[in-house]
Amino acid sequence: MENLNEQLRALKVVPVIAVDKAEDILPLGEQLANNGLPVAEITFRSDAAEEAIRLLRQAQPNMLIGAGTVLNEAQVIAAKNAGATFIVSPGLNPNTVKACQKHGIPIVPGVNNPSTIEAAIELGLDTVKFFPAEPSGGIKMLKALLAPYPQLQVMPTGGIGAGNIEEYLAIPRVLACGGSWMVDKTLVNSGEWDKIGELVAAVVAQLKD
Repeated sequence: MENLNEQLRALKVVPVIAVDKAEDILPLGEQLANNGLPVAEITFRSDAAEEAIRLLRQAQPNMLIGAGTVLNEAQVIAAKNAGATFIVSPGLNPNTVKACQKHGIPIVPGVNNPSTIEAAIELGLDTVKFFPAEPSGGIKMLKALLAPYPQLQVMPTGGIGAGNIEEYLAIPRVLACGGSWMVDKTLVNSGEWDKIGELVAAVVAQLKD
């Protein structure tokens, strides 16, 4: 998990991707890699997710690839076998966390209140996703939630875009932010790969040290 956290901190932003056609991940992955953001969270919101992870792993062997919206052990196994190296879930399901621990793959589960944070800590986790970030109270809520838990590191996701990502990243224990604005599904479905590349390059430039 420590290695994953180092990678996330270096990357600063994780594109959250939903594809209806698995083959769309190839030009999308190329735009990410070529524009300085070699990371993708491919969500299990469509039947294409597993194959998309497999195709991206083959095409971009050095890319950091996560599987998102993972809800159960079957999806954990499918994601890992396809080539995902970390799991993200919208909520904190102890069974999904234990499945990831059993199969040796890191998980970043969603939390947005003290009860779920403490449940995550009880399961041996110190990295969580603050989700949905903006609807749950945004920066102010996140700072309040982090205060009692000094060991916690966070990946906020949900309602984050170019206009507020820097404010989130300014919080020391925020590793990276998840976001979909640079890989918007409308752009993916219409094959606007160059536009996606421009948006990726823009956020990389915006967050450059």
